[in-house]
Amino acid sequence: MWTSAWLHGAAAADDVLDALGFWAGLHEVVADDDGTATALDLPGPDEVPVGPALLLASLRRASATTARLVIPVPGDVRGLGANGPLGKSALRAGQAAVLPEVGVGLVPKLVADGVLRWTVFDLPGAPAAEHVPIGEAEHGLASAMREAATALVTLDVARHRPNVRAEIAALSAEHSGLEWPAGMPSRALRVLQRAAEVAAILTVAASDAPGGAVSATATRARDEALRPLSQAVRRARLAAVDEAVRVLSDQGAGRH
Repeated sequence: MWTSAWLHGAAAADDVLDALGFWAGLHEVVADDDGTATALDLPGPDEVPVGPALLLASLRRASATTARLVIPVPGDVRGLGANGPLGKSALRAGQAAVLPEVGVGLVPKLVADGVLRWTVFDLPGAPAAEHVPIGEAEHGLASAMREAATALVTLDVARHRPNVRAEIAALSAEHSGLEWPAGMPSRALRVLQRAAEVAAILTVAASDAPGGAVSATATRARDEALRPLSQAVRRARLAAVDEAVRVLSDQGAGRH
């Protein structure tokens, strides 16, 4: 979101760099291969990394216009091209940012305490992204919550756990310190917050496995009840980020 806002003049470069501080105290950038390194004037895999300011400058020179979030899961790596280095790395990280016009994807990885490395990969082709309307994603998240709750109660595998509400609240509030670009759409923020709350429930449920299930059959049924909820969180996050990128890009375009 910050990158797209900056590319369209809706945010300053310093604001983008400051916002990165939430994730790590130090960010560094390298290219995955020599070809990508040469094309963007970035260090290659065996060279000394540079800071993210140089990556932003490289993207501007390459005429990038927008960035897109991809959240790959096993069996679904859409938006990342063929099953190459980008797809494999993004799948391990569980996330990537792609810039289709430039033909690159960025994958973050913590390489040391407080150090986050962004590796720039070649993006094979220009894979089309699945567009999920934010209203559809928001409705799907609410529906998945209701269905999962009903299924767990019916299965009698949703047992009481002391302080569970406090655990969920603490997890869902972890990203409350995030900085957002000016003009961030309120609906996207609301969906992101709701997705964080549901993701916190899933995290607590996973740590509580088997969650009262006393047989292998009950455990499988419990997992099947929670799986659509995880998918709904993923779709909601993608839709919210896409909506925010669209609004921020339009705001920036209106200034020119």
